[in-house]
Amino acid sequence: MGAPSAVPLLLLFVCCWAPGGANLSQDGYWQEQDLELGTLAPLDEAISSTVWSSPDLLASQDSQPWTSDETVVAGGTVVLKCQVKDHEESSLQWSNPAQQTLYFGEKRALRDNRIQLVRSTPHELSISISNVALADEGEYTCSIFTMPVRTAKSLVTVLGIPQKPIITGYRSSLREKDTATLNCQSSGSKPAAHLTWRKGDQELRGEQKVQEDPNGKTFTVSSSVTFQVTREDDGTNIVCSVNHESLKGADRSTSQRIEVLYTPTAMIRPDPPHPREGQKLLLHCEGRGNPVPQQYLWVKEGSEPPLKMTQDSALIFPFLNKSDSGTYGCTATSNMGSYTAYFTLNVNGLCPCCAP
Repeated sequence: MGAPSAVPLLLLFVCCWAPGGANLSQDGYWQEQDLELGTLAPLDEAISSTVWSSPDLLASQDSQPWTSDETVVAGGTVVLKCQVKDHEESSLQWSNPAQQTLYFGEKRALRDNRIQLVRSTPHELSISISNVALADEGEYTCSIFTMPVRTAKSLVTVLGIPQKPIITGYRSSLREKDTATLNCQSSGSKPAAHLTWRKGDQELRGEQKVQEDPNGKTFTVSSSVTFQVTREDDGTNIVCSVNHESLKGADRSTSQRIEVLYTPTAMIRPDPPHPREGQKLLLHCEGRGNPVPQQYLWVKEGSEPPLKMTQDSALIFPFLNKSDSGTYGCTATSNMGSYTAYFTLNVNGLCPCCAP
């Protein structure tokens, strides 16, 4: 058997390799006369390559239409824009996900008044769809009827707007240190919305659940929050807010004002603040609580209770004398309990000190 011929290998080098300075013709083909035989690169060195397109391939790229994906809020308007560089004397066409033709050039093909022509030129076909519904979501196709037919896809995503949240679970009133559980729910979001809670300026952490709606497209989100109430929570708003990209930062929330019942407190305030012997003095007993105290009882240490010279919650001294000096107590009472405040009176010099 004879030695293998080196001619095929030489031809392989000539056909497949050119030095760094080899010229290529303007039309994309190799110029055979410019090819030279070079040296082979070592096997361990990477060899880079460049793909050169023929004129027919470059022309086909110019005839390829292009579009973009779009996102629209349900009820809004979306514009579908298709462009092509080289139309090859053919018209552009838009069709919906069901492959129904919407527009062929400037000609309407589907009787849907929501779909309107925005712009039609040999290089562009743009249409708008108003009052977009969730059913409009899908892949829209732009076609140009060259040989072969070329297409471009535009994925339209429709966002479902979440409904205003609803808070449930609140009783008519709560007692101090009770545990409250509130529930919040919002339907119709796509994708699923996120619920947050606030108690005044404080953020509450809730447990969220997501459930698909019967239409198979939107979601219902719910969240529950549990917390212990204090007297400071009386009159506070518990707010549930829904966050979703379709709202574009707009606030959509619901609040529940809570009432907390708690035991009363009281303090004694002299009027005038610094009375002298012979002056008239009123000691006001100011009670606070929910409900507000309705009953006030005055006593003086070392005297038989109760003191009767009162007006509403105030103890009256028509004419002060030294015998009025002493420690006085006021007990404020509501149906949540009682609280007693104390005040020491020194007629020679008022000592405004209170002790619980």
